[in-house]
Amino acid sequence: MSDEKDFLKTYRQDDYPRPSVTADIVAFTIREEENDNYRQNSGTKLALLLIRRGGHPFKDCWALPGGFLNPDETIEQCALREAEEETAVKPVSLLSVGLFSEPDRDPRGWIISNAFVSVISEEQAQQSGDDASDAQWFDVDFVQDAGGDYILTLCYRDVTLRAVLEEEGSGFGKTSFRIKESGGLAFDHARIIATALSMLRSGAREFEHIFDFLPETFTLTQLQKVQETIMNISVLPANFRRKIAAYVEETDAFTQGAGHRPAKLYRRKTVKG
Repeated sequence: MSDEKDFLKTYRQDDYPRPSVTADIVAFTIREEENDNYRQNSGTKLALLLIRRGGHPFKDCWALPGGFLNPDETIEQCALREAEEETAVKPVSLLSVGLFSEPDRDPRGWIISNAFVSVISEEQAQQSGDDASDAQWFDVDFVQDAGGDYILTLCYRDVTLRAVLEEEGSGFGKTSFRIKESGGLAFDHARIIATALSMLRSGAREFEHIFDFLPETFTLTQLQKVQETIMNISVLPANFRRKIAAYVEETDAFTQGAGHRPAKLYRRKTVKG
């Protein structure tokens, strides 16, 4: 122990180059499109929260909410703080997307980003749009074209951001990307968003993460809509109900509302360890 104490007395952090560290938040919500005909099911859209940057670099460009890590907090605490400060929304949970540490990813210098996915309820999403004028929800479209490139399109009213990426590799349920065109997104945020979407879709395929978009009780139709919206696919109801049966359990409650037949409400099945 005395040797270690002697070592620490002479150790100087300033003798070694150190990066700055940031947290970036990829906040998703699923919003329901209004339908005037109550006999028809409403459509749903996956939406992403972006902030318009007020200063350099990338002034006036759209970016993920985030900021620098303080010495007295964990990176998760930093992510929660930055989300609340910039959007007036405090996420209830975070999912790690990964570390983004390319030396030239930020023109200000050596800055490493830890990215997190957060799921925000539709009610919270509406509040963030009211309270933060520079925070807006963009509808998300993410597809692979005939040439193999991935096209990330983000739309809010008359604003459309279109980034082009190519796949670099995949492993452990996560695909990494290289940016070919940033599409007006700041820093390497197109790459972070694409990675987060890839993770979200991979998890949704195995019924992970989809429950986080819904309240504690829900209908199977609502749950199916979440999976379809995230993965941008259509699923036969019979097939979905057969596969989801192992993950949900019935409650004694039903939906209530004029114009619709009551539907059974379910909850996520508790996994006993």
